[in-house]
Formats: sequence, structure tokens, C-alpha cells
Amino acid sequence: MPRSGATPGLADRFLQFSLLGLVSSGCFALAGSGTLSAPAAVLTTAALLVRLFQLAGFVRFEIPQRWFSAATLLYIGFYAVDWAFLSRDFLEATLHLACFLAVVKVHAARTGRDFVQVKVLALLLLVAAAILSVNLNFFGFLVLFLLFGVATFTGSEIRRSAEKGVQLARGGRRRFPARLALMSVAIAAGILGVTAGLFFLLPRTANAAFQRFVSPRLHLPGFSNEVRLGQIGLVLQQSTPVMHVRFYGKREVPPLRWRGAALGQFDGKRWFNPPGLGQLMPVVGRQIILASDEQRRRPGVRLFYEIQLKDIASDTLFLAGVPEVMAIDAPAVFRSPSHAYRLGYGSVDGLRYAAHSFLGDPHVLETAGQSGFLQLPSLDPRIPRLARDLAGGLPSDEARARAIERHLRSNYPYTTVLPDKEPSDPLAYFLFERRKGHCEYYASAMAVMLRSLGIPSRVVTGFHGGELNPVSGWHVVRASDAHSWVEAYLAGKGWTTFDPTPADPNPRRPSLWAKVSHYIDAAEMFWYEWVVDYDRERQLQLAMSMESSSRGFGVRWMDRAGLLLQTVRSVVSEWIVAYGRMALGVAVSLAAGWFVGPVLWRSIWTRARVRRAKRGRAQTGDATLLYERMLELLERRGYQKPAWVTPGEFARRIPASGTAALVRELTDAYHEFRYGGRRDVAPRMTQLLTELERSR
Repeated sequence: MPRSGATPGLADRFLQFSLLGLVSSGCFALAGSGTLSAPAAVLTTAALLVRLFQLAGFVRFEIPQRWFSAATLLYIGFYAVDWAFLSRDFLEATLHLACFLAVVKVHAARTGRDFVQVKVLALLLLVAAAILSVNLNFFGFLVLFLLFGVATFTGSEIRRSAEKGVQLARGGRRRFPARLALMSVAIAAGILGVTAGLFFLLPRTANAAFQRFVSPRLHLPGFSNEVRLGQIGLVLQQSTPVMHVRFYGKREVPPLRWRGAALGQFDGKRWFNPPGLGQLMPVVGRQIILASDEQRRRPGVRLFYEIQLKDIASDTLFLAGVPEVMAIDAPAVFRSPSHAYRLGYGSVDGLRYAAHSFLGDPHVLETAGQSGFLQLPSLDPRIPRLARDLAGGLPSDEARARAIERHLRSNYPYTTVLPDKEPSDPLAYFLFERRKGHCEYYASAMAVMLRSLGIPSRVVTGFHGGELNPVSGWHVVRASDAHSWVEAYLAGKGWTTFDPTPADPNPRRPSLWAKVSHYIDAAEMFWYEWVVDYDRERQLQLAMSMESSSRGFGVRWMDRAGLLLQTVRSVVSEWIVAYGRMALGVAVSLAAGWFVGPVLWRSIWTRARVRRAKRGRAQTGDATLLYERMLELLERRGYQKPAWVTPGEFARRIPASGTAALVRELTDAYHEFRYGGRRDVAPRMTQLLTELERSR
């Protein structure tokens, strides 16, 4: 007669855990793409945790099947409400529906048909995440999905075979779930290893094919053709990387201003530009000339750099200094009258471009149409009065501008904390009441005061600074580096940059997490460069590089080996100086975990099962665990059981004593528990073990 009573239960339990992991990895991959709203992500996580606690035995309550059916019918009606009033977006509402169906189905799945439906829903979630996500975290969730996918299909096959009454060997039940999990890990690792090379040899085109169906997502406002006072203050409180810059050449690069939008109209609360894209500048051969031949021949410092942008809710291109040449994969670029550059469509998420810029000072951009930069709304009379007091008696516009710049820098502390409520007149509130703020208020106050003196001026938004990631070699510009400054038109000099914002009194300080984040950011850049942006051109570039290296290796292999050894020594030396202590600490911790971890885990695991046995919730396999615990206690007292001796014979070998009586009673209980199936003796065994441990 088939002995399948225990094994199908274990296989079914393993399958349920695997399905939960499969759905969880799909849902979390979708949440990691940023397209799932925060309430939906929280509710989905809570529902998955409830299912995890149910499978682990911490929660005994089982939700009736009819509740799931009723909830599904109700959600069909709620879907229309979500689309029309809550999400107000078809894609987001549909993703909410998909997550709901997957979570409900993983709770309600009991039959083979249910399991198939759960697999299909989990796969759809992962496909949606693959289309919507360009972040490195998707790769981690993909690995988890693959692992749980292998485990799911393995468990499904074993469950299907067990239902047919197949004879299974008795030893096959020992550590059955653990062996299944190990096999799943091995198969998943093998699949990843085999497909890794193919992945890099085949260009990824799904992102380009599907991105037209996905509406652009807004993450960081403040860099479009309009910005409200205080809006960039919200951006400054985030540390998300928004731009990566790589410089070419050996020149040390000072902190640069990355010029984005130049805004000329002000209504008292917001800066904006009139509608219109500006001058259309076609891109020919992926290159565009932005300066005349005469301008490109002028003496001065120049810089060549490459930029990769993330989604910052606008199509603005950020450039340093005065760009002369730009290389970009776009049909055209629009240049505004203020010499700001835009794509003219969508967002710039993942866009890469390079530029050659002139860093001479002052930055002369254009010389016509200055009257439009004198417009002012009705102002608090104290603002023009303050401007006249600061500029009184000074001989030139530049001197007046410098006086206002110095006054704002010296008398108004910097803070990124926003006011409790939006004031009716933000500039007057900043200048005469609160007397502190962030860059937007400084730049707006200076531009308005300059205009009240008849000096054309405008506010520029962009970024300032950034930090070098020594791992990737790219400079990282974060949202917290967002900045606003002023450009004023000076007779004989043109548009000149002024920055009235004082330094932040609480700059970011290096920390252990900052060093770790360098590696995470470097991995993100690798993901963008070799996965998201990996196209046929990069594929050919890689192939040509490999072919060139293989031809040259045979001729100059000794020189290359020496140079490589010297480079490795240099890199290793620098790495040891910079990260040696941290690496040593990590190595010691890993070594300690390697030797102590298994012992500690076994101890915790054993104690947990013993406590479960005391509560009367023991399983058949716990009989061996309790007996082995008895053998450990006896071994400390000099009684060691040979492998060829049966438990009964070993109990009779111990000399007559209180210990011998406890051992005999424990052995009898062990036989009843393991071979007689009497789980009720487990609490008695744990009590006897306690007495044995206390006895001398």
C-alpha cells in the first residue's frame, strides 16, 4: 500500500510557501519600479505577511473561501472608482487590480487549478515590473522570482505524483522541505549562470518597445518651465541620485553649477517662462553645434563630460558653463531665448548625452531682449527700499549686484526647513520676518531687488556640486544638490552669474552607509550601462574590444601583464588604505558567522522545537530531536552511545542510578512517540529532559 500520508503534506506545505514567495517577488518588483502607490504597497505587504504567518503556524484563523469570492466581486466595482477618482490613471488602477487578484488567489489557492492561476498572475506582475522598472532592484527580485519559480514547479510535480499514490522510500521524508529548497537554489543558480552570457550577447529592446505605452512618472518637481517658491525645498530633503557625470581628462574639476531652466517671469509666488519651446536645433549624426566658430576658438578653460539623467519630471538638459558641442541620441534639441536646453517631449529618464563646455567667466550667453527681464508684480514697498539702501552711492551695476549678494549671504541663515504654512507674500516674509530660507528665496529676493533697480535679471534652477563615487568613477549629483541662483545682465559683460545663497551649515558628512552606497550606486550604473542601455551598438563595441584585445594579447602579453600587475598593486594599495579597516571588520564578522552561525542557529532551532513540544504541538520528527538532546546531555557525563547499539540496549548499559531510570523512561517514551505515533508523550519527554539536565 502506498506510504504517502506524510510526504504529500510536506510537499503541499512547501508548494504553498513557494507560491507565496513567487507572488511576493512579483509584487515587490512592481513596488520597486515606483508605479505602485504607497497605500497599495502597504496593504499588499500586510496581506502577504498574514499569509506567511498562517503557513508558519503563528495564525490559526483561516479566511473562508466565500469571503474571497465576495471581496473579488466588490473589487471589480471598486476598480472603476479607483480609475476615475483615486488613482486617476488606467495603468496604476490596473496594477492595483493585478496585485489584489494575486494576493487573494494566493490566500484562497487549494487545488491544482488555483495553483496554476497563482503562477500566471505572479508572472504577469513580474512582466509588468520588467516593462516599468529601470532600477537595479528589479534584478534582485528577478532572481527571487526565478528561485521561487523553480521551487513552485518542483513542488507542483511532487504534489501531483504523490496524489497518484506512488510508493516513496521511508528515508525520503527526512528533511524533505530543506532538500527541496536546496535543489531549487541549485537549479536557479544554474539557470542564472547559463543565461548570464546570453543576456549580454543579446541586446535588450523591450524597454524601448514598451516605453511608449507607459506614461512618464513624476518624481522631482521644480525643473520645468515653472517653479513655485518652496518647491525646490521639497527636493532638497531627498538624497536620491538624479544625475551621474563622468569627466574626461586629468584636470581636477571644481564644484560646478549644472544649469537647467532659466526663468524670467515672476508673479510674486512663482517663476515661469511664457509658452513655447524656443529655437529648434536639429541633431545631425548624433551631434549638434551650439556655439559659433569664433566662440569655440576663444581662449579659456574647457571641459568634456558625459551625463546620465534619471526621471526628474521634465525634459530639461543640464549643462555646465557655456556648452559649445553636444552629442545626444535625439532628433532635435530646443534652445530657449535664455539659452536653456530641452528635448521638447516627455521626460529624460535614462537619457545619456555628452557635451564640451567653455568655463570662462563671465558667462556671456545672449545680448538682446533684456527688457523682458525687468517685469515685476506689485511688491511690498520694503523690498525696493531695501534694494536702494544697499545700492546707494555705488558706481556700477556690478557693484550694486555684489552688495545685494553680500547682504543676503551675510545676514540670512540657510535652512531647508519649510515654513509651517505658505505665506501670502513669500519674499517679504523671507526678507523681513523669517529671515532664513533656502536657495529659491535667496535667488528670488536678489533677482527682484535687481529688477527694482533697473538691472535685468532672472532665476536659474539646476544643481550645484555632487560627489565622486570612487568605485564607479562617476560623479553623483543628488536631489539634495538642487540649487537656484541668479543671472544679471551687466553692460559690457553680458549675463553674469551671482549666487546669494550662503553655505549649508550642516553639510553631509562621510559615513559607513555613504561608503556602502557607493557600491550600490556603482551597481546601478552598471545595470544602466550594460542592461537598460545595452543596444546593438554597445554589443558591437564590446565584440570589437574583445577582438582587439585578443589580437594584441599575443604580441604584447608580457607588457600588458606587467602593466596589469602594477595597476592591480596600485588599486589594492589604495583600497587597503581607504577601506582596509572596514574590510577587516567585515571579514572577521563573516568568519565568526561562518563558524558560530550554524551552531547558534542549531541551538535556537532546537530550543524552539523543544518549546513547541512542551506546548503539545510536536511533530513526528521531533521524537528524534528530543532523543538526540538526551544523548548530548549523557555525552557530557561520559556516556556515549555507539552507532551500532539500539536505543533500548544503550539504556540498559547505563549503571543503575537516577540517571539510568530517567534514560530508560525517556527511551520508552521515544519508542512510543516515533514508532507508535503518540504525540501526546512529547510534553512528558521534555519534562524528563529537564529533570535529566538538572540531575547530578
